[in-house]
Amino acid sequence: MPPNLNIVPFVSVDHMMKLVLGIGVERFLAELAGYIEADFHRWEQFDKTARVAAHSRDGVIELMPASDGRLYGFKYVNGHPKNTRDGRQTVTAFGVLADVANGYPLLLSEMTLLTALRTAATSAVAARHLARPDAATMAIIGNGAQSEFQALAFKALLGIRRLRLFDIDPSATRKCTDNLAGFGFDIVQCRSTQEAVAGADVITTATADKQNANILTDNQVGAGVHINAVGGDCPGKTELHRDILLRAAIFVEFTPQTRVEGEIQQLDAEHPVTELWQVITGKAAGRAAAGAITLFDSVGFAVEDFSALRYVRDNLAPGLFQELDLLADPDEPRDLFGMLLRAQHAAAGALPATPPPMR
Repeated sequence: MPPNLNIVPFVSVDHMMKLVLGIGVERFLAELAGYIEADFHRWEQFDKTARVAAHSRDGVIELMPASDGRLYGFKYVNGHPKNTRDGRQTVTAFGVLADVANGYPLLLSEMTLLTALRTAATSAVAARHLARPDAATMAIIGNGAQSEFQALAFKALLGIRRLRLFDIDPSATRKCTDNLAGFGFDIVQCRSTQEAVAGADVITTATADKQNANILTDNQVGAGVHINAVGGDCPGKTELHRDILLRAAIFVEFTPQTRVEGEIQQLDAEHPVTELWQVITGKAAGRAAAGAITLFDSVGFAVEDFSALRYVRDNLAPGLFQELDLLADPDEPRDLFGMLLRAQHAAAGALPATPPPMR
């Protein structure tokens, strides 16, 4: 890390790729999952709030803050499903980690890649506590940008190696299959959701369309299945038929946010749900029986981004960040305008030897 407190390390997309590849994708996911689970263990220490969202006809732009009283983190993230038509990402993001004691930022980082990694790591953490211990096959419905990360996280944390893939766009399924070649998976490319979920122990839904959809219907979900619902993450956007929710034990991240954005927006506000941190800490039960249906209604929460930024900061090394001159550093903290004047003099070759005294 840079020794100058006024210099902020910036992790670019290129730096993030070097960091992930240097550590190894599966190890990165496993270690990141450890940070996330550790922060869920101290969930009650966090200052938490639902994300601040600006919705439009085309998508959403959100700010996601969290603090443990010592560090503060936030993420800027968008979700624009139509972007792919223009060759752009559906989701982009960046984040900041700061020191609560003085308000100075400690890290500025890309979070487009990092969000995909933390979402997958969180999914696998939840499944490790909620899926059957013998789960071996996962169906992934929606084979876009998140699919490979989900597969690798479940392999790293749960040992899942059998995948059944389906997307309404067959080229997305082929892309996912090609990208995962060499990672030790047994992959079946399926022609329908029904075919994909046949024999699956875990079903991950990760579609992008901003609508109330029935990607998964009640008759497709058998006893003992764990559902990892990733795609529904804003008002009016769901993936599961309501009848599935009525049969399942539902687990969420932060209830006030999930009631608005998650699959449970389809249910009455009184419908019981359990927050994941309660299961992780042993305050609540997870899977009640082998034949139970468990649902992780994942919308993504700021504490997970906080964990991801902590992990990145702890793993920075020379060559993995750029030093940004982001913070003003006047010779006298109250003389900000004087700093500007001295810069003007310096540019003209007439820099004063010392700043004027404060009165």
